[in-house]
This record gives sequence, structure tokens and C-alpha cells, in this order.
Amino acid sequence: MENKDFVTYEYVTKVAKASEQAKVCDIYEAFGWEITSIKACAIDDVTISLKRNRKQAHKAELCKLERQAIEVYDGIKALEKSKTKGASIFAYSFGCASALVFGGGMSLCMTKTDSIPALIGGVALGVVGLAMCAINYFAYLKMVAKKTKTTLPVIDQKEEDLANLLEKGNDLLNSDLI
Repeated sequence: MENKDFVTYEYVTKVAKASEQAKVCDIYEAFGWEITSIKACAIDDVTISLKRNRKQAHKAELCKLERQAIEVYDGIKALEKSKTKGASIFAYSFGCASALVFGGGMSLCMTKTDSIPALIGGVALGVVGLAMCAINYFAYLKMVAKKTKTTLPVIDQKEEDLANLLEKGNDLLNSDLI
């Protein structure tokens, strides 16, 4: 009988956005995981199936570095979301107020049809509401730009930290091959 080398694997499945697929694959490959398949699972999501040798050398260190890398990556994603979160909340709130002012002007015009001052006041309120809607967009852009300016250096630092962790993991994998 022929003596075969039997290898046991551990398996994991990760769901990621299609736009983040390459980065997620790079992270897991740096810690000894092999991609077995990638399938589309939702509108913008992919399912990545991975396997790794259970008897991987330096497995404890690789697992520790992998956890750290995932935490840093999650932190990067949270910072990316934070760039627009506050501005979006403001824009939705201010947009609702703008619509109410605009609607108030329209209401005033529609309910008091025989009054010229009500018509003028309604038109004025409508114009103010429209102006508020226009201002809302530019305020949103300015708030996003300001938040991006403050978070970009932090994101860059976290990206550098992630790259260092991936290099350490890859060095551990390659140390056995030499």
C-alpha cells in the first residue's frame, strides 16, 4: 500500500462586500488561509470560503496576528463610515425641516386663497424652504470634507498598521519554507 500524506484542514466562510473582496482575501491569505471558492450571495456581497492546514507551524502566533488584523480592518471600515455619518444625520434632519418650511408655505397659499398677504407670505416661506434645501447639500459636502480631513491621517496610520501585521504573518509563513 502506498503511504499518503494526510492533511487535515480547518475551514471558514466569510461574507464581505464585493468592493472589499480583494482586501479580505489578502488579509486571510497572509495568515495561511487558501481560498477555495468565491460566490456572489447578495446584491453587493460575496461569500469567500477558505481553508488552512490544522497543523500549520506558528499557528498560535498566526491566529493572534489574524485577530489583530481583523480588528484593525474593522476599525478602518468604522472610520470610513464615520466620514459621512454625522453629515448624513444633519442632512436628513435639516432636509426634513426644509420640507416642513416649504410645505408650510404651500399650505398657507392653498388654505387662504382670498388673502393677498397670505399668498405673499406662503410664497416667501416656499422660497425660504427651497433655499434651505439648496443650502443643505452644500452643508453636507462641507461637513464630509471637514470630517474626511480629520480622519484621513488616522485611516492612513491604521492602513500602515494593517500592512505591518500582514507582513508579520507572511514572514511567519515563509520562515518554515526556508
